[in-house]
Amino acid sequence: MKTLRIISRILVGLVFIFSGFVKGVDPLGTAYRITDYFQAYQMDWAIPLSLTLSIILCSFEFVLGVLLILNVKMKQTAWLVLLMMSFFTIVTFVDAIHNLVPDCGCFGDAVKLTNWQTFYKNVVLMVFVLILFFGKKKDMPWFSNTREWFIIAAFSLLFIWFSVYNYRNLPIINFRPWKVGNKMLSDNPQPIKNYLIYKNKKTGETKEYLSSELPWQDTVWMANWEYDTIRIENPNKSSLGSFSIVDSSGSDYTEHFVRNPEFQFFVAAYDLRTADKEVFKKISIFNEKAKAKGISLIVLSGNSPDEIAKFKKEVNITDLEFYSSDDISLKAMIRSNPGLVLLKKAVVLGQWHYRNFPEFDENEWKQLEKKYVK
Repeated sequence: MKTLRIISRILVGLVFIFSGFVKGVDPLGTAYRITDYFQAYQMDWAIPLSLTLSIILCSFEFVLGVLLILNVKMKQTAWLVLLMMSFFTIVTFVDAIHNLVPDCGCFGDAVKLTNWQTFYKNVVLMVFVLILFFGKKKDMPWFSNTREWFIIAAFSLLFIWFSVYNYRNLPIINFRPWKVGNKMLSDNPQPIKNYLIYKNKKTGETKEYLSSELPWQDTVWMANWEYDTIRIENPNKSSLGSFSIVDSSGSDYTEHFVRNPEFQFFVAAYDLRTADKEVFKKISIFNEKAKAKGISLIVLSGNSPDEIAKFKKEVNITDLEFYSSDDISLKAMIRSNPGLVLLKKAVVLGQWHYRNFPEFDENEWKQLEKKYVK
């Protein structure tokens, strides 16, 4: 039984440490998911607390994992772990049934689970938590009371600092598609195939045709069959998801900019209303330097054309090109509002938080060209 308690303590501890770390390395992303829950449960009044709760939750989870591994304050720790697991098991069960939030984010962006997978994971983990809880008085502590409190304080402060650092800069580990080094679109794209599915009006039989092979000139056939649905077969690998770049007239320029064979800068601002206006004055200066080098820079915004026009007037900038994109895609692109992303031939070369925008003097431009120009 002692061996089982040790295995349970280490297993649950490692899961808590991993879960806390992958969320704490991206506290803003965790805050977005907490916001989703608040909206799902009609608790909009709590949305401003999302970021603070994100940092507290990640730190609490990580520290509990450390306490389990180090056998610190096991009576209190076992109680806290049981309460936390009970709460989240209930939440994930409700979520699995009603699908209130499609992605719970229990392991951040590092490991994606469906709602039912998350619930089953919690049920299995709860078995080990109960073993810990009922055996919490049977193991002697490894450290004195003073050293235990020191461990709690030290790891709490260190992890809070770690989360705040990742929030104020960018996540030191990026689990999302737009991480540096990723190729967002495949080379030599193959044609996308559209399969049209038609249903017989009398028998209900369905047949599938490649769009180019549909017998639309056969009037008898067309009279007996009606369109049902379409199946799209895309052989090209893409990490873009729903990301798009659209101008004010509705024209799509996604591939044009993403596949740019030269350097391509994106300034991603999912909400101009909350973006720092002074930063855009720096971006305007940076854009002039980029233009002098023949390098393209565009601003991607999740706002409406009217809001974009109003913002440009308020900041008094006329030299920046603005395009529309989905705000959720821009949040996933970079955890900064605004943030700077550099691409070349659909490969992500760099990302910068608005607090750390590069100056790119002549020497830095040369280093950039030396590193990436082949």
